[in-house]
Amino acid sequence: MKRILFVCTGNTCRSPMAEAMLIAHSRSAGLELEVRSAGVSTVDGLPVSENAKAALRRRNIHHPEGSSALDGGMVGWADLVLTMTTSHKKHVLQRFPDAVDKTYTLKEYVHRDESVLSDIAELETLYTEWHMKQALGQQLSNEERDRLIELEQRIPGFDIADPFGGSISLYESCADEIEQALHKLLNKMDDYGK
Repeated sequence: MKRILFVCTGNTCRSPMAEAMLIAHSRSAGLELEVRSAGVSTVDGLPVSENAKAALRRRNIHHPEGSSALDGGMVGWADLVLTMTTSHKKHVLQRFPDAVDKTYTLKEYVHRDESVLSDIAELETLYTEWHMKQALGQQLSNEERDRLIELEQRIPGFDIADPFGGSISLYESCADEIEQALHKLLNKMDDYGK
């Protein structure tokens, strides 16, 4: 049984919606999954936001009970860690570098276009070189800087915006975006027999 952990900031909006929707949709699809969620900046037991609950209720999906703070046990438990933003992914990997082979943003994981992945790898290499040069008091060459800008503009965004404190329509939009990615995730798992 595949174990999936969703991660966002407070574990009161995006990741609990993703958790609840994936549980419901995977059951409907006949896929056996264990799903949990956590936040990189929260404490255990905070309630799911009212608008997140409302967005789930409109889909006839029960919401998780309360927030969980991300810890090493959760990351170790998971076969796949799916974050809501690139900054969440970076946070996970800074704290748990051993999770590098199983940590992605949700949208990155479901949109596994090889050309995009190649661009991301090149961009990460350029960022690493830039940080090294900065530490040595050097700058990127004009060619390197131009390439970095080109890659940043070409790579699609993999973040799901935080609806926290927003209107119900903002939460609905966020839930729709998550749900679209989850359908692709379920298709991908079904295709690979996972």
